[in-house]
Amino acid sequence: MGSPSYRRCRLKELGIEGFTPPYLAPTTTGAVVLQGVNYASGGGGILNHTGKIFGGRINLDAQMDNFANTRQNIISAIGVPAAMKLFETALFSVTIGSNDFINNYLVPVVSTVEQKLVSPETFVAALISRFRIQLTRLYTMGARRIVVANVGPIGCIPYQRDINPSAGDGCVAFPNELAKLYNSQLRGLVMELNSNLKGSKFLYADVYRIVEGIIQNYMSYGFYNADSACCFAAGRFGGLIPCGPSSKVCTDRSKFVFWDAYHPADATNTIVVKRLMDGGSGDISPINIRQLMRA
Repeated sequence: MGSPSYRRCRLKELGIEGFTPPYLAPTTTGAVVLQGVNYASGGGGILNHTGKIFGGRINLDAQMDNFANTRQNIISAIGVPAAMKLFETALFSVTIGSNDFINNYLVPVVSTVEQKLVSPETFVAALISRFRIQLTRLYTMGARRIVVANVGPIGCIPYQRDINPSAGDGCVAFPNELAKLYNSQLRGLVMELNSNLKGSKFLYADVYRIVEGIIQNYMSYGFYNADSACCFAAGRFGGLIPCGPSSKVCTDRSKFVFWDAYHPADATNTIVVKRLMDGGSGDISPINIRQLMRA
């Protein structure tokens, strides 16, 4: 659930080949859904109005509704006891939150008034409050093993670098400060849910820490570019226009930390997922994903 990120790499690490079928695909029916379903949506957010400039995005509340439909179909097919056992042992991945900043609170011009009326603290509090309700709903529908990824260093993406030229060669401070404010409270939320929801195993995935480390030490990871988009059309860092048919593509995408104006490249995602699968408590807590699946 959430926005598409790290999903394919994580599945490979778990020994699952291919993509988890998207919920809206006409072929995602019958026995197929017993192997997992992808509810993620580009542009979607925790808040329902996030990404409204993109039109047909699916927010997290709607993604939860879609899972509720799948859940009922599974119960009808295999019965309540078997369905609940399936949900309890399944891995749920919730990667969301970046769009609530990038395509909501930080949208140039459009959000200027909102930033004056709503403080970062108030906005983050609203996000956490809504996310608490959503994650609790997921638990009440039977989910127990839930990986919750935090927001990465969004001030370092090519888009933010290009629309904030005053940052020079560095990452943009304000978006990263917002992310860290949110992440701090998200960590507390995960701990709270683990304490209050019996039998739950929520994991806090510190994507911010991992990606920031990659950017700061990119050459040691085999990259030769940590600030620009591999797929680019305009802007000093290739972040002004989204990747599209008319864009140019770098000669070796495995050497770029970022694929486009917003997203890490596959090579970056692979590193992140390996750290989440087998890393220590600094990367993911209270245990890593492999330990969770063996528990």
